[in-house]
Amino acid sequence: MISFNYETDFKLNNPHAVSQWISKTIEEENRTEGEINYIFCNDEYLYKINVDFLNHDTLTDIISFDYSVGNELHGDIYISIDRVKENANDFAVDFQDELARVMIHGVLHYCGYKDKLEHEAKTMRRKEDFYLGRR
Repeated sequence: MISFNYETDFKLNNPHAVSQWISKTIEEENRTEGEINYIFCNDEYLYKINVDFLNHDTLTDIISFDYSVGNELHGDIYISIDRVKENANDFAVDFQDELARVMIHGVLHYCGYKDKLEHEAKTMRRKEDFYLGRR
């Protein structure tokens, strides 16, 4: 089950459609959907999590905590709406498109995709683009 939680005034436009899109992505990656919680927040909220849990003294757009068991995906995905807005502006893309990219990025990590190395990041970007085209 996919749930959306809000620690900011932001609300998804069509949460049911977004949830269906994410569920279909999980299915196409040959995984099983478990409990996945999206928590939308601001920079301050996510910065505190980044410092307290990851010892990273930086702003970020997403932090995901993966509790998956085998192929059954579980986790908490925190997304800073402030960062997504700024990134959309910096990359000259639509806010909704950037938000969708970040949301699917978290799920793709749960599916086993990495992005630390250059070749991993390219694969991740291709997967993001593929699933963005399917929403």
